[in-house]
Amino acid sequence: MLRNAKDLHGFTIRATDGEIGTVDQFYFDDETWAIRYLTVETGGWLGGRIVLISPISVSGPPDWLSKRLDVSLTKKQVENSPDVDTRQPVSRQHEIEYLGYYDYPFYWGGSNLWGPEPYPAGLALGMSPLPKAVTARAGENADDSHLRNAQEVTGYYIEASDGEIGHLDGFIIDDETWAIRYVEVATRNWWPGKKVLVSPAWIELMSWEDSKVYVGLSRKAIQGAPEYTGSLPITRQYEASLYTHYGRPPYWLPHAKPRPSLSLTGV
Repeated sequence: MLRNAKDLHGFTIRATDGEIGTVDQFYFDDETWAIRYLTVETGGWLGGRIVLISPISVSGPPDWLSKRLDVSLTKKQVENSPDVDTRQPVSRQHEIEYLGYYDYPFYWGGSNLWGPEPYPAGLALGMSPLPKAVTARAGENADDSHLRNAQEVTGYYIEASDGEIGHLDGFIIDDETWAIRYVEVATRNWWPGKKVLVSPAWIELMSWEDSKVYVGLSRKAIQGAPEYTGSLPITRQYEASLYTHYGRPPYWLPHAKPRPSLSLTGV
């Protein structure tokens, strides 16, 4: 199911033996556009400490009505988990420490969205502790982290192929794969009140220096796209109309081309 990521804010995270805290933000991978971690505010339970929760630990679909997410962790596990400073980028080395602590496999290096698996739940099945030698090699050979805080990029200007068109106002996520399927573009400075969706597959460049997102679409194409109304569910029919309008193959069809590698500046 596709949902607006803003709806995740304030979600209660419930461990096997009680509540952990509430969701604040999330980190996504700027190469695959998958949500890798949720940042959770623990409140008075851990003195206001912020912890990371991976979708790998999620034990079922989000309860959007009750705003709750169950995880297959204990409160003690979370209490003893590695500290993270959310004011700083999460490094690959920190990820290795985090995943090693929970005995989670590494998600990078495979051909699917979650490495060897298309869904994060697949990594939680049949897990076994990672040998120290494997962890050491991953630390030596792993590339730099590609994690970005969603809050930091929200508000970035959207630059079409022929000029500015609006700003990034949010994300639409798949609550099974935890993939970002669309970015929400607010065009109110050009067409008051209208919002449209753009697939990450059509993003050619994200400039951290200029706080801009460059898409390979014209302003006219974006202007004429089917309007996104947050109060209505995103149906497959709406998605099909979106891809038809842009003349691009839908991601759910086998002939759809993989998303091109994203160019980055200002990293």
